[in-house]
Amino acid sequence: MSEKLNINQWAEDDRPREKMMRHGAAALSNAELLAILIGSGNTEENAVELMKRVMKACDDSLVRLGRMSMEELVEYPGIGPAKAISILAACELGNRRVMDRTEQPVIKSAQQVYEYYYPILCDEAAEYSYALLLNQASRVIKNSLIGKGGLSETLVDVRIVLREALINKASSFILCHNHPGGSLRPSRQDDQLTQKVREAASLMNIRLVDHVIFTTSGYYSYADEGRI
Repeated sequence: MSEKLNINQWAEDDRPREKMMRHGAAALSNAELLAILIGSGNTEENAVELMKRVMKACDDSLVRLGRMSMEELVEYPGIGPAKAISILAACELGNRRVMDRTEQPVIKSAQQVYEYYYPILCDEAAEYSYALLLNQASRVIKNSLIGKGGLSETLVDVRIVLREALINKASSFILCHNHPGGSLRPSRQDDQLTQKVREAASLMNIRLVDHVIFTTSGYYSYADEGRI
């Protein structure tokens, strides 16, 4: 059996740090970028080999990697709590980079709502509800968290939604919440909430534009279905 080579014994162009310096970050695979973060592997695998194994278990999906818990990551020999935290912190930074816009977008479709919330909700295992507050030009004023709960439902106070809209002088808003279980079918509670919020908002001359149910595989739009 041939002896395992450490990364510093590889050809210089194959070492992740040197490869990045010579060719840029885009030239590195996900496993190579993650190997730079963790620095070292275990007695059987170098950092790149270890992260290739982790990514293979995630089908090479950074979304699935971001959903892993610290407890799941430390089950891999060579990944302790500090390395697990570094990996999860990098995933969160990636999400925040997508959301860090110098100018808030104009939202005019459920597809745009889905794209806006994907980096926020794609890794969540519990249900979260948001109100996306818009001005007269349909540009985002603020994204407000209005409720969070368990695996199957969350409670939303209609008064909190209206308070956020009034304080931020929103002309309209969109509700969005995720179904962690993946179902795109609205629940009876979803229907009731949509009706209550729409009726209460109309009294304040504020328009509920849509209520979007989010899953990682797609979305349900009350507006697209003609239910608002």
